[in-house]
Amino acid sequence: MYCPYKTFIFHPKTHINNTKQVQKLMDHHESSFSSFKSYINAISQLPYRLRRRAGCVSTTFEETSQIRSRSGADMRKNLRWYDLICFGIGGMVGAGVFVTSGTASHDKAGPAVILSYGIAGLCALLSAFCYTEFAVHMPVAGGAFSYIRVTFGEFTAFLVGANLVMDYVLSNAAAARSFTTYLGTAIGVSADSKWRIAVSFLPKGFNQIDIIAVLIILILTLIICYSTRESSVLNMILTSIHIVFILFVIMIGFWKGDTKNFIEPSDPKHPGGFFPFGAPGVFNGAALVYVSYIGYDAVSTLAEEVKNPVTDIPIGVSGSVVLVTILYCLMAASMSMLLPYDLINPESPFTCAFTKKSNWVSNVIGIGASFGILTSLLVAMLGQARYICVIGRSGVVPTWFAKVHTKTSTPVNASVFLGIFTAIIALFTELNVLLNLVSIGTLFVFMMVSNAVIYRRYVSVGTTSPWPTLSFLLSFSFTCIMFTLLWWLGPPGKPKGYMLGFCSIVAVALVQLFSHMVPQARKPDFWGVPLMPWIPCVSIFLNIFLLGNIDSPSYVRFGFFSAVVVLVYVLYSVHSSFDGEEEGSVSQKSLEMMKESIDIEVITLKVQS
Repeated sequence: MYCPYKTFIFHPKTHINNTKQVQKLMDHHESSFSSFKSYINAISQLPYRLRRRAGCVSTTFEETSQIRSRSGADMRKNLRWYDLICFGIGGMVGAGVFVTSGTASHDKAGPAVILSYGIAGLCALLSAFCYTEFAVHMPVAGGAFSYIRVTFGEFTAFLVGANLVMDYVLSNAAAARSFTTYLGTAIGVSADSKWRIAVSFLPKGFNQIDIIAVLIILILTLIICYSTRESSVLNMILTSIHIVFILFVIMIGFWKGDTKNFIEPSDPKHPGGFFPFGAPGVFNGAALVYVSYIGYDAVSTLAEEVKNPVTDIPIGVSGSVVLVTILYCLMAASMSMLLPYDLINPESPFTCAFTKKSNWVSNVIGIGASFGILTSLLVAMLGQARYICVIGRSGVVPTWFAKVHTKTSTPVNASVFLGIFTAIIALFTELNVLLNLVSIGTLFVFMMVSNAVIYRRYVSVGTTSPWPTLSFLLSFSFTCIMFTLLWWLGPPGKPKGYMLGFCSIVAVALVQLFSHMVPQARKPDFWGVPLMPWIPCVSIFLNIFLLGNIDSPSYVRFGFFSAVVVLVYVLYSVHSSFDGEEEGSVSQKSLEMMKESIDIEVITLKVQS
């Protein structure tokens, strides 16, 4: 029988005894890395720890409260929807459009590259919807890492997060070296001969020292460490200047161009019309230019610093993708009007196109591209620091990365570490080497987030079985992979068309069957992806389809780096995470004991009075 006065009899030594008991628990728990013997013991428990931690799923409450508290100070909430739109535009409208447009038009789609940009923009918007649903309901800085962690568990989240951070680092290093090249173009100087230092004893591809790229990265690192608010102001200024240059490019193209270039090639022997390469060319072009949209995901990492996530995040993320899609389509139309598609230079389409009309315009384009690179670099560096910060909160990397500075309210440790790491890579590694190592990880993450939003809507841990949803996701993804392999590798002809049609029917039937047979386990309270599960499924298909256009070196890099990530997880992360779980349980016991001690004192005072 419960007797509160008997249970809570006060004794002067109660608090001391509780403290000693907590200290005993803490002393009993020994870190896996405190000694060589402890580490060997941890390795011997690897199967048990993997079973316990690899599939461990956190909750939204834990991500937004308990786990976030490990950073110490909170990130300051001072961003609004217009800040997010500017960050999104700045993150996407970089050098990519000035490079990919040429190859997409000349070799893939012709003048229909305009539609290629529209299709790629639609794909980005659908993925952005999936990001937005998570960001609104879980406004933390972890982005895709946190979204995967609350659905598919710790190991999958670590694999996704590590690949994404590495893609950020490599693409930022590439962008910094591009800045040197475009700045040289703007003032009429050859960057390779004047600004980069050749080192003969280093291997080719790593022997051009780029000091300017390093300085740009270090300066931006200092800015993002100082304040997110000031970073937003700087991004707005740079983005505004860059948009002015883009509008200038569009206006000059429409003014100097000719609409006949939409349908007439310069050489009559080449295919003509608006669709010289047919529908396949349009989709092939979309796969190529999609890289120009990568960057909006960095906006989701700022969710923890948004004043009103429910309204600001949907407007900021979706609005930036829509505006960038319109700008890209207008830029593609401007380029296609200036020259027939078969005369467009694949490597520098806008510069060469305008040089044939006005030489001075190419210098202006170099200046505009330089500002675009700065904005995309600033947003990407903000995003990568917040990714590694939240990964640090989870314990799978040292918690040192998770610390938020009390004065600046920014993740200074993560920002400085990744800034120096990026600067070292940009110092030595040439652009063509870096470009072969990026993109695949980002597309893989986008696909995983689309899968995760379906899983989270239809599965509630402890109340619904996950197998119907997992079976559907695996079956649908397999069908999309088969369609993609047939599209890219199958020989042209009617059999290929029949097989593609069959795969499409199977995919649609799977979605229809799933939506009717499996009820949603939860409905979003605020903002959710519409037309569930159709929109995430289309996003999954488009991302898998675009993955089919990635070159083989990227898959080699992805496989090698993923193997390294698995090794790191097995040798370090799972043990660190396991230690954190044990410390968390001890800490919880400590809190309970302290609460019990306080309750005892309060009740005793009431009895005595």
